[in-house]
Amino acid sequence: MTQPAVASVRGELADLLAAARGAGGRIALVPTMGALHEGHASLMARARAEVGTDGRVVASIFVNPLQFGAGEDLDRYPRTLDADLKLCEREGVDVVFAPALDEVYPGGEPQVTVSPGPLGDVLEGQVRPGHFRGVLTVVAKLFGLARPDVAVFGEKDYQQLVLIRRMVADLCLPVEVVGGVTQREDDGLALSSRNRYLEPEQRRQATTLSHALQAARAAAPQGYDAALEAACTELRAEPGVALDYLVITDPDLAELPVDPPPGTPARVLVAARVGTTRLIDNLALTLGDR
Repeated sequence: MTQPAVASVRGELADLLAAARGAGGRIALVPTMGALHEGHASLMARARAEVGTDGRVVASIFVNPLQFGAGEDLDRYPRTLDADLKLCEREGVDVVFAPALDEVYPGGEPQVTVSPGPLGDVLEGQVRPGHFRGVLTVVAKLFGLARPDVAVFGEKDYQQLVLIRRMVADLCLPVEVVGGVTQREDDGLALSSRNRYLEPEQRRQATTLSHALQAARAAAPQGYDAALEAACTELRAEPGVALDYLVITDPDLAELPVDPPPGTPARVLVAARVGTTRLIDNLALTLGDR
């Protein structure tokens, strides 16, 4: 395995990627906030598959303060750069971009930011006001710095993925956005950097989220109402889970028809707190597909 080159300033990143562009190789970007796990590793593998051996895979590691609201866990968010670099090396990442705060936001918080529009005010956006403005702004900056041909994001953060695709389409950005399938523990819990905050009993309680999604999928052939009730039944049975929201929507997070026809694709999304840890998850469904 070859150790990835590490860039901490924009000029270094540009120099490291110039040769690849000159040789005609494609560049794939995997934006992360560090504290990497096997879910991130799967995104890096997907990035390599997208660009091939002649391309370059770039992983960014930057804890973005602009997407954290008041009272959220910015200071508590784990920083594990040495371990992250080892995982990147194992996955064959070519370049790790690990900038300091003033490299990404010279002069402090930017005066120009990216508005997520109406979709940024619902679900995660309603619970975390301003979150997606911070996400889209830093992603736009990373796209400008790395100029990737393709960028890979996990489907676990599904609303984020939908909004990034919308930003790319609306702003005509020359980046292909690819979604990576959510990676899970053996018990179904979606991999997340925040899982490390869970105590053993909370860890057990947290699996209720994935059980609820699977119950919704199993009931989906009976229609929207049956799928929603099946998920709610699972969640009500576990008092240690404090629900923020549970919704079934169109795959683009638009409202479904009042009476969806058989075979309608949909997405079920859930967010909840277990102890002080907030977790999200989602799953694709097909409604009324008997």
